[in-house]
Amino acid sequence: MTTEDIIEAVIELLEKSAAHRYGGEPVSQLEHALQCAQQAEAEQSPDELVIAALLHDLGHMLHDLGDDATQQGIDDKHEVRALHLLRRAFGAPVLEPVRLHVDAKRYLCRVDAGYYDMLTPASRGSLALQGGPFSAEAARRFIAQPHAREAARLRVWDDHAKTPGAATPPLIHYAAIMRRRAT
Repeated sequence: MTTEDIIEAVIELLEKSAAHRYGGEPVSQLEHALQCAQQAEAEQSPDELVIAALLHDLGHMLHDLGDDATQQGIDDKHEVRALHLLRRAFGAPVLEPVRLHVDAKRYLCRVDAGYYDMLTPASRGSLALQGGPFSAEAARRFIAQPHAREAARLRVWDDHAKTPGAATPPLIHYAAIMRRRAT
């Protein structure tokens, strides 16, 4: 597969995800991805982090567990599921925040006293399946990793990208960014 083939496959997955709910949230997978990328862009993040924000949940679209895996008590390991595809087109500044965004939730639950309380019920459910909040030592190890701070930023956008009907740039806008930054 060429880089363009990978980007086209990603775009197709995202377009198809418009018909699928984002877990127990009131938005589709595509709405969630676009809202997350829009937040990254609004903060003037580097293109690679905007791409990571757009693609962080792509792994949810690469299994046959259904839209409600979490409600079935299944951790679909979505944070690593898409990496085999994405690593053929993008480098660590995209891949690592995607890989680390679940652990970033665990980290934020440890270091921010109010963070857990602002999570949606669906996100709390997935947190339990993903191992719950980090211990103090695990939190220290997490944040010391390269790209962990970017993953924590991504995680906050992720938590706020669940607004039904929110206006966002279209997918084609972000496809252009992906094409510019692909390796």
